[in-house]
Amino acid sequence: MSENGSFSSDCLRIDPAASAAKIETAIREIVFDKLRRKGAVVALSSGGDSSVVGSLCSRALGKDRVLGLMLPEASSSPDSLRLAKLHACQLVIPTQVEDITPILSAAGCYLRSADAIRKVIPEYQENLKFKVVLPDLLDRATYPIFSVVVQLPDGSQIKRRLTHEAYLSILAAMNFKQRTRKMMEYYYADRYNYAVVGTPNRLEYDQGFFVKNGDGAADLKPIAHLYKSQVYQLAAYLDVPEEIQRRTPTTDTYPLEQTQEEFYFTLSLEKLDLCLYGKNHGISPADLGPAIGMTQAQVERAYAMIESKRRATLYLHSGPMLVEQLHSRIGESAL
Repeated sequence: MSENGSFSSDCLRIDPAASAAKIETAIREIVFDKLRRKGAVVALSSGGDSSVVGSLCSRALGKDRVLGLMLPEASSSPDSLRLAKLHACQLVIPTQVEDITPILSAAGCYLRSADAIRKVIPEYQENLKFKVVLPDLLDRATYPIFSVVVQLPDGSQIKRRLTHEAYLSILAAMNFKQRTRKMMEYYYADRYNYAVVGTPNRLEYDQGFFVKNGDGAADLKPIAHLYKSQVYQLAAYLDVPEEIQRRTPTTDTYPLEQTQEEFYFTLSLEKLDLCLYGKNHGISPADLGPAIGMTQAQVERAYAMIESKRRATLYLHSGPMLVEQLHSRIGESAL
């Protein structure tokens, strides 16, 4: 909020140097003192988040105590591995490349997803690229139904709405990728007595943009309190390669290039940042809308989507449920 009480889009400005220093201090304390580990494993995906986390860990722990792990597979963009290597070279940290395609093939990841797509596009062949998308939910009140987009050899595309069964089948198959990557991260963490460092920003952590026991698993998550725009501010301060800073955030999960917005958020990350801030700070849609170029109705829908994803995220954030804990809560509530 500004001094006169009105909303200001500058609300997300941070002091990058102070923020970096605070996070680096916390990383050292958590890794060395709390977890009693010798260093950190960071999966470098070439995105802004993992690049910032890699830089912070290198500064906090020392470049020789950070392993930059790169985990490409058959559907990964070639740019992802190239940019991850570029940044690791800049940081001068040890790296390891593990192509997880054979593991995914053995688990049936690609076959299972192809079978699911054929439930709505019978002519689909495994060599065709595809992605899963959501409709624009801001300009109309509609139920969020996913569609699959398949690119044909001539470059044209087929788009079909997914049945609930087909969507869940594709999602389950794709989640092999995140869980396999995490398995490899913990392999190297165990091997070197390191901690696994997660890379979600506040949007992803708050809105459930992660796979349970996949990229949602980590020993520490040092930037989960930062909005996406604040991560970009840190990226500039930490001198993350410009090409990474300019790169549109993608899922890098589906063979056909796909942004995080069209798969999950349905709104630009810049505006979603501000909507999440507004929701967190009780700013009315009427006050927020004009300041960020959205109508009051659009902000209201954005607030509703934020709340809906938070409800869905409760399951993703929850740990194993214990019977005795449940009975204890029931007994306490009855007193």
